Amino acid sequence: MTVPALTGIELCVFDAYGTLYDFNSAVARHRTAVGAKADALAEMWRSKQIQYTWLRNSMGAYAPFWQVTGEALDHCLAAQGIADPSVREKLMGAYLALDPFPEVPAMLDRLRRAGVRCAILSNGNPGMLDPMVRASGLADRFEAVLSVDAVGAFKVDPRVYALVEAQCGVAPGKACFLSSNCWDAHGAAQFGFNTVWVNRAGAPDDNLPGRIVTQVENLSSLPSLLGVA
Repeated sequence: MTVPALTGIELCVFDAYGTLYDFNSAVARHRTAVGAKADALAEMWRSKQIQYTWLRNSMGAYAPFWQVTGEALDHCLAAQGIADPSVREKLMGAYLALDPFPEVPAMLDRLRRAGVRCAILSNGNPGMLDPMVRASGLADRFEAVLSVDAVGAFKVDPRVYALVEAQCGVAPGKACFLSSNCWDAHGAAQFGFNTVWVNRAGAPDDNLPGRIVTQVENLSSLPSLLGVA
């Protein structure tokens, strides 16, 4: 795929879950404890987790993402017939130390050497984001870890994307936003960001408002896309 270069970018803003960090690594780490339904549980958990954020936005009933993640897991454990309470404890604990995708550390190092500013903008609340970023050893790569908790609404509420300029002082047109969630990429593009969809699953486009600049298979090509050596 030929991708257009992004010029004039002052800040790269990354979604966390699924973009920088592999949410499936929580279940993978405890596959033996979960049992034969591990893959089904992982897929259902992520789907229900995101569904709950959209429903809570529509209801005007925000709750921290940690609570939403636990509520989604409870539903999925029941749906999969997994009754052992220790499984829930293990999986929720693992969510505080998810594995970064393999290419992420080297990519962030290249951006740092080139002086490119980086931040995270996530549905996660600080109590779950901060431990995860610290555990990965990547905390010093980001000038800010921004949470929807500051506005009490989940993506794709425009107030979430406005946090970038408010906290980092960079206008949307000078920022590159990256997400593995197509709906999030469209939401950020509609807000005004130069948006890259990190299409790790090779999924079809959601065809929502907001023009995505390009899509990539993973984050390894980001430095080149920005013109970073």
